[in-house]
Amino acid sequence: MWSIVLMALAGLLAGGAISFRRQRLPKALVAAFWVLAAMSLLAAWLLTLEPAK
Repeated sequence: MWSIVLMALAGLLAGGAISFRRQRLPKALVAAFWVLAAMSLLAAWLLTLEPAK
């Protein structure tokens, strides 16, 4: 369940980054959104892993 929410959040963040880039906003802001989107996808993937035994 949480992995789906995190993947949706990553999509929103990526869309925001693309939108900000088209609006020619500061590159640091665009990069921050891309980094947050990647971290959200990583967290979603980590939640899908089985716990170590």
